[in-house]
Amino acid sequence: MIGVQLTDYIVLLMYAAGLIGVGVFFSTRVKNSSDMFAAGGQSPWWVSGLSGFMTMFSAGTFVVWGGIAYRYGLVAVSISLCYGIAALFVGWTVAGLWRKLGVESAAEFLEVRYGRSIVQLYTWLQGLLLVFSLGGTVYALSAVVTELIILPPGWEETVFAFLREDNSGQLSEMWTSILVLMAVVVVTLSGGLWSVLVTDTLQFIVLSVSVIVVVPLILNVEEVGGLLGLIKGAKATVVDDSGRTLASPVAGDFTWWFLLGWVIVHYFKIGGEWAFVQRFTCVPSSRDAQKSAWLFGVMYLLSPLLWMLPAIAYRLITPIPDSADNAAINSISERAYINACREVLPPGMIGLMVAAMISATASMATTQLNVYAGAFTKEFYQRILSPRASEKNLVLVGRIFTIALGLVALAGTFIIPGAKGGYTGYIIAVTSALAIPLTMPTIWGLFSKRVGLLSAWTATIAGVGLSLFVKLWVQSESAAETNAISAEENGNLVQHLIYLANLNTTVTDWVVGLCGPLLVLIPFELFARGNHKGWERAHSLPSAETESTDAVQASVLPAILSAWTTVGIGGVMLVLSIIHTEDRITLAVFGVLLSTIGLGILALHRASSSKT
Repeated sequence: MIGVQLTDYIVLLMYAAGLIGVGVFFSTRVKNSSDMFAAGGQSPWWVSGLSGFMTMFSAGTFVVWGGIAYRYGLVAVSISLCYGIAALFVGWTVAGLWRKLGVESAAEFLEVRYGRSIVQLYTWLQGLLLVFSLGGTVYALSAVVTELIILPPGWEETVFAFLREDNSGQLSEMWTSILVLMAVVVVTLSGGLWSVLVTDTLQFIVLSVSVIVVVPLILNVEEVGGLLGLIKGAKATVVDDSGRTLASPVAGDFTWWFLLGWVIVHYFKIGGEWAFVQRFTCVPSSRDAQKSAWLFGVMYLLSPLLWMLPAIAYRLITPIPDSADNAAINSISERAYINACREVLPPGMIGLMVAAMISATASMATTQLNVYAGAFTKEFYQRILSPRASEKNLVLVGRIFTIALGLVALAGTFIIPGAKGGYTGYIIAVTSALAIPLTMPTIWGLFSKRVGLLSAWTATIAGVGLSLFVKLWVQSESAAETNAISAEENGNLVQHLIYLANLNTTVTDWVVGLCGPLLVLIPFELFARGNHKGWERAHSLPSAETESTDAVQASVLPAILSAWTTVGIGGVMLVLSIIHTEDRITLAVFGVLLSTIGLGILALHRASSSKT
């Protein structure tokens, strides 16, 4: 197994410095709140699409779904494909509509369509929940990073001794979380949405090329035995009591019903959650918004098998010990992906892979911070506290809210790991139970002429309340055990329902999350009289009727910056191939791939510029 060396630390620090440099560069372009929170409507559609793809990415992709790939095999691929299917439907139905309405954000639409009070509800409820949840993602990343970094002997005698865990000598998880969040806040508050979009694109390139290199290397490991050996081993490795193997598309609690629900949940999440809506409103036209969603979807249909292969192969290299309990299995699973990379990657590339994983998490975190800092700035500070605030003042307040929300995320890093099921259980439960109630009224309002403020409030409160009631009481351990016994003894209907709700909690969560708001919105839709005034307001905005195709042009800066940065990273890898003779071929291939991609982007940019 290849260890992490000084070269990896240098590469990691260079990469982190580069990301912060992008934020500092774009800080000079942030002149007003539109630049900070909507990129001035100039984002190229492909940048927006890749950014949406990376927004779904984070350490969770490697820790949660990589862990599921290690434990259940192709199940992780099936789950990831659900994102692609959901994104394609979003592109077909709502992505273009968001841009055609002419609003800069989902919050602006909600105010026009329903009223100011519902925006306040979503700003506080959805914003704080999602920012708090990203703290768990940062914790998961910290667990992976600290697995690799052992501080040298004598470190405890320096002024930086607090960064070292006393027992293991590893980098402290707590301080790693704090440092990652500090970097995220710096990038977000300096460059706004522009820096988020460009770093997302760069991370996509680096992570994709890294995985392309990892896959053939890990397939070549003796225990795996190539592609045929992987297929044979996957079919022979049983993963649940039903006899399903690593080659099965469903296993354990991840049934076909779960996958159906995951598509439905993520249709509403991608189509209505503010971070994803921002990707559809920051492009020049509605057609661009559609193309960005379709790119997002196609990427998630084509890439999951490639992303998950290393973790599946690692199961054949390091099987789960027979004596391991659930806590131990979760720990092994969540670290499987990075250990698979460490198994085969040469010095320099491990550091780059870790840096890319950090920045992938940072990408999701910067997106959430940027969206909700914008919401608190415009919908709370400007609307309520200071209606006449200048643009300069709004940018300053936006940066203050970014720091405050960073502290909320930091609280999540300390609290979420102690939740039932740990980080993985928390993410699946919160997404399944709350994503639909927090977004359905928004998407419903895009199509319905009848529903209004009362229906939006009622649907949200009823949906969230019902989901929390089921999660915290019906699915509590005491209720599940008591009613499972009682249901068999006397057949009480309520006890039977509680028993069924605990057979597969993830399926129950999305069914309840879907039915709660539907039971409110359908009666309002059927019995409301006439069109709601909010519908008329939303569709009478200036850009809702006519959309200029040449009023706003996509910026070329994301392409140029991403290209030259990619070329630079490729150059560093080529230099390392000269230094590390043992791994020269792997490093050289990686460097050539990155440099070629960067130069290819520049060539395409120049070709398109010459045509115009």
